[in-house]
Amino acid sequence: MTRDTVTLEDLRRRMNDLDRQLIQLVAERKVLSEEVARVKRATGKPTRDYEREREVIMGVRAAAAERGVSGELAEQLLRLLIRSSLTTQEQASVIAHGAGSRRALVIGGAGKMGAWFVNFLASQGFTVEVADPAPVAAGVTRVDDWRRTDLKHDYIVLATPLGITDAILRDLALRRPPGVIFDVGSLKSPLRAGLLALKSHGCRVTSVHPMFGPDTELLSGRHVVFVDLGNAAALEGARALFAPTMAEQVVMSLDDHDRLIAYVLGLSHALNIAFFTALADSGEAAPRLARMSSTTFDAQLDVATRVAQESPELYYEIQSLNDYGAESLEALSQAVERLRTAVLSQDHHAFVALMSRGRDYLQDRRSVTEHRA
Repeated sequence: MTRDTVTLEDLRRRMNDLDRQLIQLVAERKVLSEEVARVKRATGKPTRDYEREREVIMGVRAAAAERGVSGELAEQLLRLLIRSSLTTQEQASVIAHGAGSRRALVIGGAGKMGAWFVNFLASQGFTVEVADPAPVAAGVTRVDDWRRTDLKHDYIVLATPLGITDAILRDLALRRPPGVIFDVGSLKSPLRAGLLALKSHGCRVTSVHPMFGPDTELLSGRHVVFVDLGNAAALEGARALFAPTMAEQVVMSLDDHDRLIAYVLGLSHALNIAFFTALADSGEAAPRLARMSSTTFDAQLDVATRVAQESPELYYEIQSLNDYGAESLEALSQAVERLRTAVLSQDHHAFVALMSRGRDYLQDRRSVTEHRA
């Protein structure tokens, strides 16, 4: 068959063949990744090797350039494969570290984050029970009320709404369960009384804040915050659950947690709520804005869209129940006013100063992030 006689159908068949070959290669790579995970566990090597990743990515970019393929495309494809491989290795590591017949109770396990913990604990070999009036996934043991359990679990996890968590913590304190107890709330201020009640009753209590959502599979690059309430056994017990993963563990006090969360969550949420509120009040139709959007606008709109899809009740709690929440809101208000004043007064120097200070601050943060990686 000469080039002149090749038909469109012929070309499509060849592309389909190549697509199937690509999928086959990806499948073979996945099998190899599982073997790599086994060898790493056997030799005690870490799951992730950033230096090796950089070498591989640079090599792929060079190979792509030799073949007339976009280096960026090649890198994106490889990063997807690396992410898939790391997910496979991390899951294998978590499963391998599961030991013995241990029990865990997830109060609120029918919720999104509760279900994440149910799966996470089950993958480590725990026999998991869920206390939740709502239905749960097939095969999961459930009771309507946690008070109907014996509470003799190795771990008790509270994945309940902030509004009811404190009362459950205080009720648990009266029953003095022997296992490690922790909540996974986004704020700790509303839970202070319950957490301290458990501590005063001699319970093994700590507090955890997973800095990721329930759709997360790979914990590499994700943070898990552990609040130290003075019980070393509880703190280490909670941290041990995440030891087989690649999550970055951060330990801090209860007050430090909420003060920082006021900026990490409170400020970022407020900024995006203000952004989409300003757009909604602008009178400009969304389709019209979409036709003339910019790279910056699209990126900000993407984040704001995700925020708008979240639970208003949860986001209101994060804003209103944090003892330090007013601090970040006031900082946002002052920053907007400084920007407004600089623009309306045509103060070029003040505007440039705002940009320069922000650039320096963000560059320092980027340097820390790159050093950690």
